[in-house]
Amino acid sequence: MRMPILSPMALIFVLASVGVALAGMALFLLLRPKRDPLDRLKPRKTAAQPERKKTLRQQAGSDRLDRYAGFLEPKNKEEMSKTREWLHRAGYRSPSAVRNFHATQFIGGIGCLLLGLGFIALRNTSDDAPPSEIVTILAVLLPGLLGYYAPRRWVDGRVAARTQEIQDSFPDALDMLLVCVEAGQSLDQGILRVSREMRDSGPVLAEELDTVANEIKAGLDKAVVLRAFGSRTGVPDVMSFVTVMIQSQQFGTSIAEALRLYSADMRDKRVMRAEEAANKIPTKMTLGTMLFTVPPLLIILIGPSVHGMMESFAQMGGP
Repeated sequence: MRMPILSPMALIFVLASVGVALAGMALFLLLRPKRDPLDRLKPRKTAAQPERKKTLRQQAGSDRLDRYAGFLEPKNKEEMSKTREWLHRAGYRSPSAVRNFHATQFIGGIGCLLLGLGFIALRNTSDDAPPSEIVTILAVLLPGLLGYYAPRRWVDGRVAARTQEIQDSFPDALDMLLVCVEAGQSLDQGILRVSREMRDSGPVLAEELDTVANEIKAGLDKAVVLRAFGSRTGVPDVMSFVTVMIQSQQFGTSIAEALRLYSADMRDKRVMRAEEAANKIPTKMTLGTMLFTVPPLLIILIGPSVHGMMESFAQMGGP
């Protein structure tokens, strides 16, 4: 009795599945933490001690990906700091945000790759004609690339949305901060009051200002806190505001006067941005006008003439 021969597509699927399984086993063996033989000589802990240790680890923010930190986190300190700052701008500020992001990329890429392999396997087992080699490669690689780059696109979208929200609500926050300072409050108290008042209208900026107020309360240097606030947001207006506040503090000038001038400048910039967006509307509508207005107009104007010419040609060509 002859054994059935596998088709090339089924053979590719089997080999790919075996390769993925072997790669997963290799990663598990490489990333598994090694036990120290001297641990057996250490005294055993009671049942209360592990529970207490687990509670402390939860409070410290560690998670199940701690053992894979060497694999998921960048080895370069500069790349690590850039990734952490990028995730902070998106609102992900946990200590494990970097490795969670890379773990999501890894799992998404492998999962979508397996989905592509499953789709090819189902197509091979069906009665339809098996897909070509190019279709097979695209059906496997494209989902894997999509699953790998989708988290990055998601974080970029959050960064853009948060940056735009901070930029839109920052002039109102400056006006409110100016009112607080002119009423006799200090800059620290004004920032705390503005963060409380803007929780509904600008929650992202309110969160950032609340962080600034808490860091100043903790005893950190005000200049360092303000610079960190500017780098976290990534908004040029906020960075300029931070520079103005630091210079006013260093040179002893009036903070209220600096806030008044800068607040007026921010209002003018907001009006200019609105006018710029309004001036772009006619240019953006030109393409739509040409697509949806010019063709019907040409049909109405030229259509009867073309119809008359076609009828004339038909009569001339007849018997």
